[in-house]
Amino acid sequence: SVGRPVVQKLHSAIATYDYDGPKRGIVVTTGQFSAPAEEYATRLRQNGDPYPIELIDGTDLRDIADEVGLDLYNGRIEILCDETLRPFDPASGVYAPVREAARDIQNLDADALPEPHKLVDFQPYLTISARIDAVFETSVGVIHRVNESNRFVVHATRGEPSVADSRLADLIANNGQQAVELDSNRFSTMFDDVDVTRYGQTETDYKEWAVSRLQQHHTTTVSYTGGNNVTYEKTCEPKQSDISIQAISPLYVPRVRQTLQLQQYTYPYSYYAAGPSRVAIEDGIHRCVHCEKETAKSYTYCTNCGSINCGSHIKTERLEGTPVCTGCAVTERFVLKTKYFYDEANLEEFRSEYEQMALHEKAMENTPLVGGLLISIVLLLGFILTSGVV
Repeated sequence: SVGRPVVQKLHSAIATYDYDGPKRGIVVTTGQFSAPAEEYATRLRQNGDPYPIELIDGTDLRDIADEVGLDLYNGRIEILCDETLRPFDPASGVYAPVREAARDIQNLDADALPEPHKLVDFQPYLTISARIDAVFETSVGVIHRVNESNRFVVHATRGEPSVADSRLADLIANNGQQAVELDSNRFSTMFDDVDVTRYGQTETDYKEWAVSRLQQHHTTTVSYTGGNNVTYEKTCEPKQSDISIQAISPLYVPRVRQTLQLQQYTYPYSYYAAGPSRVAIEDGIHRCVHCEKETAKSYTYCTNCGSINCGSHIKTERLEGTPVCTGCAVTERFVLKTKYFYDEANLEEFRSEYEQMALHEKAMENTPLVGGLLISIVLLLGFILTSGVV
């Protein structure tokens, strides 16, 4: 983009240029102007400066070309875009996705979570609409025809473009009408870090790539029978002239990454955002910190260390009766069964309680063992009685 120094230097040059006739400054770019450059030019006009500077960017050039019938698409047109899907839902706030994700975590109050670190990276995307009409003929007539419209969404960073998956394409299609201005300064008051990834190639480059991709996609081999009753095969590849790119619509898509810090553990939660709608990228909240299992039926928070755990790695603290994870718990066996404690102090307190217990109370610390012994005794007595020993 063209910055303020260029505009300011031109203004100074015009103001000091010794000429009695009218003087005027115009800065033209196929790209865009920075916000400070636009603010400087606007201030000159508002203050009634005798030497205002007119700014013409790539979008203005295209409008001018359309008015005079000039086809600028024959050149390399930089993609200009200042619109984005909404990075958050104004009705619920920036933190809402993290709170919603944490609501089904047992033993965790989602409304009392600490504020996460919030990063938004505005990613460049294009929605390309194309029409293909290709007819393939031989001496026997038409053997194949393609007549259809195509619409796909492309991730347009540096390097080879890539087609977005259907979930992201739907997000853009369903929310594009609610796009807002990409104002980095405004968003920086709501996010800790704001990045904008610019479009990696020109519009012409993406047009050529789209034509090539559609050629490959619609290339097929067909079999047909000639007039001599012999079967032939022919590869039918559409020509570039068979493909018409009807529209290339740029739009930034916010890729949000929020990182939740709970004591000694961090939990990333990232997604593509469009107001209240989202497409998940990474859900570190629903992932066990010990085995990284992401498909557990439930997850439980350990207040002792801050871990989120699957069912295999969460136990009940013996003294307080609340969840504790296997990673931080202090353990000791009582009546051949492992008991879990928050710390050594709780373990020591329970040891004292255990020493004061009656024998039957101690036995109840391992009810499966006691139950098994009772069943064994009953079975043994039944065997003795039925065998006539007594």
